[in-house]
Amino acid sequence: MSDNNIPVWLSELDNEDINFIKNFILASGSLKDISAIYDVTYPTIRLRLDRLIQKIKVNDSEAAEPYIALVKKLAIDEKITLDAAKILISEYKKQTGGGN
Repeated sequence: MSDNNIPVWLSELDNEDINFIKNFILASGSLKDISAIYDVTYPTIRLRLDRLIQKIKVNDSEAAEPYIALVKKLAIDEKITLDAAKILISEYKKQTGGGN
């Protein structure tokens, strides 16, 4: 946790993600209700939730291996392809002799 007792994974999320989490909680976790709030389809909300879960996992593990977390974030945010991320992580692990 950071100095102000906010978990790192939460402090690294943007306002849009935090608002999504708030709406998700207020909707009692109903993806159907969330899709109505955002006026998008259920699969779109499911994809958004899956990406948010990935972000949280990456942010939660970032302290252990910052480079790998950065590469994963870039892939989640679609700044690089998943295949490129896998190659970068694999090469990094070879160079460092391990990692996450």
